Amino acid sequence: MREVESKTSAEIVPVVATASGRYDRPEDIVGLWGSVLFLTIAWFWLQPLEGEQSDWGFVSPSYELPFLLLAMLLGFLVGAYVGTRVTVIRHLFTPARQMREEVAVRARQVFFDQRVHHTQGASGVLIYLSLYEHMAAVIADKIAFEKLGQATVDELCMQLTNAMKQGPAVDALCSGIRSTGECLARVLPQQAQDVNELPNALVILD
Repeated sequence: MREVESKTSAEIVPVVATASGRYDRPEDIVGLWGSVLFLTIAWFWLQPLEGEQSDWGFVSPSYELPFLLLAMLLGFLVGAYVGTRVTVIRHLFTPARQMREEVAVRARQVFFDQRVHHTQGASGVLIYLSLYEHMAAVIADKIAFEKLGQATVDELCMQLTNAMKQGPAVDALCSGIRSTGECLARVLPQQAQDVNELPNALVILD
């Protein structure tokens, strides 16, 4: 970071987040499927044995409804747990559009929380990586954005996102910092009076 920022008057703040959103939809969907599955199994288990119309197995008819309700509840809890813990399933039932929106909103929030917008020259740049979504965001303050331009910011963001999908996040982050620094050095070169206004440290968000 120090080496990259030594060539530009801009301030770069790298942030890595475990996830940008809560994503309840997979829990609800898989939980519902779990309820249906457990209810079906319980219903078949309660049916009378062949040739014994009054035999309800091990459960008395008076306990049939509570047993079925308990099976539904247990199925939902198991399904919700699976939908929460299994990353592949969470991705399957979470729309990509929702993930992009969550990453954009969280990145904007972090931009202000980390005071990236408080640099004297309005030249702060946030590099935000969200691991669960495998998505990135680049947010530049007013002067930095004007100097870089929308096309360059979008290109840096696309490079980061592609690098995250192709290799380790740490490599993507290092590459993104270098690329951003090179672009900033061309439009906002280091000045003699520049001071380091923001910490040169990686911010990690759980």
